[in-house]
Amino acid sequence: MIVRWSLADLRPTLEELRLGRPFVIASERWRVLDLPHVAWWSEVPSARAEPPDEADCILAVGGGSAIDTGKYVSARSGRPVVHVPTTYSGAEWTTFYGIRTPDRRIQGGGAGAHPVAVVYDVDLTLDLPPDVTAGTALNALAHCAEALYVNGHTPEADEQALLGATLIARALPRVLTAPQDREARDDLLHGAAHAGRALGLAGLALAHAIAQALGGFYGIPHGAMNALALPPVLRFNADAAAGEIARFGEAIGGDAVELTRKLARLGGFERLRDFGVPEADLPSVAEAASRRGGNQANPRPATAGEILGILRTLY
Repeated sequence: MIVRWSLADLRPTLEELRLGRPFVIASERWRVLDLPHVAWWSEVPSARAEPPDEADCILAVGGGSAIDTGKYVSARSGRPVVHVPTTYSGAEWTTFYGIRTPDRRIQGGGAGAHPVAVVYDVDLTLDLPPDVTAGTALNALAHCAEALYVNGHTPEADEQALLGATLIARALPRVLTAPQDREARDDLLHGAAHAGRALGLAGLALAHAIAQALGGFYGIPHGAMNALALPPVLRFNADAAAGEIARFGEAIGGDAVELTRKLARLGGFERLRDFGVPEADLPSVAEAASRRGGNQANPRPATAGEILGILRTLY
């Protein structure tokens, strides 16, 4: 995967890949950018995007929904996809994707995208609202934690996860205090890139299974749900992955459970009820989360009843 750190490198990167006719997937706000394209799809998220015949690649610009839409189109068309992330979600590092309706409810998913390059640019993140900043950054932090203990994790994934966790934990409070602090934003973006790489190498576990189930039911932000789910899941995994969680705690500067809870609150994420989740639905959410692949890859797969207990502590 080619990785560049300035939007000015986008055209040279396309030339290096012998690509030059992108089908752009990006919301209307990114029309201000000088992006090469033969066509532009601005309905994000979407399961209806189809590249024209003359397009030789997909260029996805935006957060996780735009990136996932780009990967969906890449997988369906067989064309390579270049990602320009504008949040900290890390979706640019994987070949799998989720497809949501325009109101952000899960419609399906799959794998088989063909990512060939990522172009980061810190200037594209400077105007991110605080809730999106915190949510996507804490999603990235959950990638780091879970990459350390998910079944099948590797030394390379561990290294990326620890690098990412340290940068994110240090930079996020600075960014939330001073959103236009370019240096802090740059540190956070580099941390998210390491986290995304760890995600691509290792995969997801229980916190993401819970966040995905909640997002699928209600269309609520994936990052915010990971921010809420990670602390109690770390506690749940304390015996099955004690060494890995201790390493994660060292990387972020203290007790893993307490610090992740503190960061979630700093980002404004307190309780599930704040997102309109009906308490009566929690058993159905727990059952759905228990069946997800992330739970099966957790060092200690949770029963639906155990997940329901976690959800009740968050409610």
